[in-house]
Amino acid sequence: MTIVDIPGSKSITARGLFLAAAAHGTTVLSRPLRSDDSEGFAEGLLKLGYQVSRAPGEWTIEGRPEGPAVDSADVFCRDGATTARFLPALAAAGHGTFRFDASEQMRARPLGPLTDALLELGVDLTFEGTPGHHPLVVRAAGIKGGELTLDAGLSSQFLTALLLVGPLTAEGLRITVTDLVSVPYVEITIAMMRRFGVEVVRDGDTFVVPPTPYQACRYEIEPDASTSSYFFAAAALTGRSVTVPGLGEGALQGDLAFVEVLRQMGADVEVGPDAVTVTGTGGLRGVTVNMRDISDTVPTLAAIAPFADGPVRIEDVYNTRIKECDRLAACEENLRAMGVSVETGRDWIEIRPGTPSGALVKCRRDHRIAMAFSVTGLRTPGITLDDPGCVKKTFPGFHDALASLRTSWGI
Repeated sequence: MTIVDIPGSKSITARGLFLAAAAHGTTVLSRPLRSDDSEGFAEGLLKLGYQVSRAPGEWTIEGRPEGPAVDSADVFCRDGATTARFLPALAAAGHGTFRFDASEQMRARPLGPLTDALLELGVDLTFEGTPGHHPLVVRAAGIKGGELTLDAGLSSQFLTALLLVGPLTAEGLRITVTDLVSVPYVEITIAMMRRFGVEVVRDGDTFVVPPTPYQACRYEIEPDASTSSYFFAAAALTGRSVTVPGLGEGALQGDLAFVEVLRQMGADVEVGPDAVTVTGTGGLRGVTVNMRDISDTVPTLAAIAPFADGPVRIEDVYNTRIKECDRLAACEENLRAMGVSVETGRDWIEIRPGTPSGALVKCRRDHRIAMAFSVTGLRTPGITLDDPGCVKKTFPGFHDALASLRTSWGI
């Protein structure tokens, strides 16, 4: 058994930063993720005038329920979707003029459902280029609140941004959702809001957020379940065993359900109170699986799918096409380059058994493509990445961690 220490959750770190900034008092985030995305979020808060102190293993944030401490700011959100979607909502609840821009990659990703909702709530928001995309300017004068309808079929982050800002509005929010992907991420948001003193009530497709003030706390961030998926997949693929401490039965992150997919494929899986162990059994079975709620782990499964004894079909994952890249197309392209038979549709991919050959993986600046196909390389000599550095978005030390695993296993 090999123990792997995984950095803190990207999703929980981003939500923790928002909640800490919005809360009364001083919040300490323990074991936050240090990566390009989370550092970008923290830098965005600093630009908006919040006090953020970053020490090793611990970040301290002074909350400002009234909003940004400056009356104008220009915030660059880098490649971070949570930064690009959450911070404009946070700023809108304050007072001042705030401009937000992002990388070309992030500029291409949609904001429309969120910005439409903010406009419906009376926020003065304008786009400098394509409507529904960065760059944008928020002329903030507080948010009254009220009722609205939201389509969260492209990203659950639109709903999360509104849930998070709800307690900062004068009257609270009542949000009815017409479509929703990645439900577990919304459940993370609601659980964390509860920890900061706000109870969201869900009635079917409607979420009711009271204008209850957030209260600061000390919050320990669990390891990132999406990042853990690569190491669990590595164990299943090679017949070895990996244990990730800090994740377990009470984990908030829905992506931990990826280990249940590995269980279906024949791996031994043990989910304990505070650790998860996956052990490969020497073979993988073909499966058909709906991954709508755990779509960030689609590339992980696609990368090990050729080694199964039957087809692996992943369904209901259209939203993976509008992530850092079109992940279904990226998986298809790279698997074909390895000589693997694969087909895709609008929201599915099917991968047939085969013996991948060495190839240059085109990462498309997407950390998940780079990390997933690095796992393929554990059983396929000659796998190289055209952009190995893109992993800095969520796990700068990924390649060292995988190399250490390879050494300990004698691969």
